[in-house]
Amino acid sequence: MTYNKPNPDDRSDNVEKLQDAVQNTIENIDRAEESLEFATGDEKQQIMDKNERRRDSIQGMRNEIKDEDAARKNGYQ
Repeated sequence: MTYNKPNPDDRSDNVEKLQDAVQNTIENIDRAEESLEFATGDEKQQIMDKNERRRDSIQGMRNEIKDEDAARKNGYQ
């Protein structure tokens, strides 16, 4: 029987990946806000709710960026 060996944990580019994710999420918020003028009442509320969740997500990603950057500076120990 063969076993799959997991790949080693490579955190070397996590900060950059998270920064890209933050930027993409900000762009999604902007696009969603632009679409509000064409949305109906229910759609507007859904867009606003989703953007609020996106903002919460951005805050979480920024916190994780700080943690990953500190870990990088400490040699991931």
